Amino acid sequence: MNGDERRNDPEGGDMRPLSRALGRVLKSLRGADVGSTATVFGRWTDLVGESVAAHVKPVKLDRGTLVVEVDDPAWATQMRFLEADLLSRLRDTGEMAVERLEMRVRRPR
Repeated sequence: MNGDERRNDPEGGDMRPLSRALGRVLKSLRGADVGSTATVFGRWTDLVGESVAAHVKPVKLDRGTLVVEVDDPAWATQMRFLEADLLSRLRDTGEMAVERLEMRVRRPR
């Protein structure tokens, strides 16, 4: 690490780039790497379209499974039909970390 990447912390520790820390946190949570997570979560609306994104949100990427939360059971069914297309779109972006979808219906609040 060079001087630009490491700064002294007032409490005596070393500061490190946030990207490195996020990578370790995601790995410790058995999640995908930062790049995969950023692709899926950051481009969700582009990948699925605004109408789907209004009802379906990604919540976790774990060992090849993308967990999405839907606001109605009908959307879970719809996502099962759209799964192959979504996986294809992810592969087209170079994202290979997602192998399957898991749908969860959000509980009413």
